[in-house]
Amino acid sequence: MLKKFQQIKTLINYKNSENLGDFAILKSELLGANINPDVVAKLQQVVGYHPSIDLEKLSQYPQDTFGRQYADHMRENKLKPLNVSSELEDVAKRNVFALRYVVTHDIFHVLLGFDTSYAGEIGVLAFAAEQNYSKSLKISLWFAKLLYPILVPRQIKAIFSNLKKGQELGKKAEFLLGFRFEEHWQEPIEEVRNRLGLPPIPLMSKSFTTSSPFA
Repeated sequence: MLKKFQQIKTLINYKNSENLGDFAILKSELLGANINPDVVAKLQQVVGYHPSIDLEKLSQYPQDTFGRQYADHMRENKLKPLNVSSELEDVAKRNVFALRYVVTHDIFHVLLGFDTSYAGEIGVLAFAAEQNYSKSLKISLWFAKLLYPILVPRQIKAIFSNLKKGQELGKKAEFLLGFRFEEHWQEPIEEVRNRLGLPPIPLMSKSFTTSSPFA
């Protein structure tokens, strides 16, 4: 109980941190995540790995590069990278799953071709659940399948289409969570997708803009 109280106190202190990832990773640690043992082994190469993401720099790369596509996605959706400060280095090292899942969430959107609507969010969630990162993501997906059609009935068709697509991609792709995406910003995005076992994707759909509470 004392440990949980200390975690909540720390979380509150970081609520207004300039690094948005600080609050996100602390929240993830507080909620906990029962990750699969084999996932822990696959994440060893990214333990404590969280280089700061500079959208201004990435936006200067050629249009077809991974970094430029990511920067465009973030700016079009008025999002900021979930950077984690060096002050939380200990948290980042002991909770590598929370770290990488938080930092790479928007990267997944870009590589998988899902927008930021409820339909897009369930696509990313279905992918992560299919890659068997943790039981908590499978539970979140179960709730999303129930709630999203009720919250946004006009997206029902897209929700179930993306659900299926996310699961199919999750089965075919390499283990994405352990990949050092930040070392490949200057590469053509289709080369990155190909390396990870992902198919080419046309321009991302911008049909919906409603954010999901599971983002």
